[in-house]
Amino acid sequence: MKKIKSSTKFIILLATSIVGLLIMFFLSLYFGAEKNINFVDIINSLFRFNDEIFNEVIVRNIRLPRFIADILVGASLAIAGALMQGTTKNPMADSGIMGISSGSVFGVVIIMTFFPNISRLGRIGISCLGAAIVTFLIYGIAMMSKRGMTPDRMVLSGMAISTLFSSVTTALVLKQGTSSEMFKYMSGSSANTIWLDIELALPFFLVCFILGIIISRNLTILSLGDETSTGLGVNGKVIKLLSTIIVLVLSAIAVVIIGPVSYVGLMIPHIVRYIVGSDYRFVIPSCGLLGALFVTFVDFLARNIMPEIELPIGLIITLIGVPFFIFVSRKKTAEDAY
Repeated sequence: MKKIKSSTKFIILLATSIVGLLIMFFLSLYFGAEKNINFVDIINSLFRFNDEIFNEVIVRNIRLPRFIADILVGASLAIAGALMQGTTKNPMADSGIMGISSGSVFGVVIIMTFFPNISRLGRIGISCLGAAIVTFLIYGIAMMSKRGMTPDRMVLSGMAISTLFSSVTTALVLKQGTSSEMFKYMSGSSANTIWLDIELALPFFLVCFILGIIISRNLTILSLGDETSTGLGVNGKVIKLLSTIIVLVLSAIAVVIIGPVSYVGLMIPHIVRYIVGSDYRFVIPSCGLLGALFVTFVDFLARNIMPEIELPIGLIITLIGVPFFIFVSRKKTAEDAY
């Protein structure tokens, strides 16, 4: 049987993901807790919007920005996970598992609690700062070992830091009283997304995505080992630093829009590499599309499984992600034994 080329698999995966996103686009706009919207009103809301028609307002101002937010969050988390796994050579790396998201959440909750009138752009900046502080702590603690910074120590350091920041964040939320908005945010939900969130986050995402594509070839070379990559003219330190910055910004975007969500950055890169291989020129765009499709699908389930209460996205993703994490960790342990 003739082996299918990675480039062919890449094209098939992209085409499948795009078709899936188109299907989810119409399903997400049609079905909802409030009511189902007929396709005529959906088309009108997109091309001939009338703010006096209730159905069109629901589509244009609630369901459409929410769908786009899911795309941005899914793509951001998946690409961030792929970059982290590539630069750290850690198959279990994910912005949530490693604790980076906990720093972003901590920053956002402080802003929402003590400075509620700060701009949305300010939230993104504080979210990035929180993520940067946690990343610095994780790397610092992991490097304190005599063996240096190993993938296992990074995961353990990330989990410890994540627990610390999550505890402080929870204490802040409980002290101030838990509003419905704060509860949804802490559970991982795009229900409160507005167009301004999209307008602010989209430019950051596009810049990070383009930078990720630019360094994708060097990331593939870097995965061959530091000595090999240096011999091929790749400056590993620069690529790792740039990747870290991209991860911080993408994680901050996701946290500001949807709140703390883990495991997307773990699962999607593994699935993508299984399909298209380890060439990051294929991995990064594939992760973007498949991550977007995954989160839009999960949000659709969250809104429609129990529409009277609407389940948090983070809950459903965790139910899927924890078994996947156990599978990957067991597989890694088995490989390390040989």
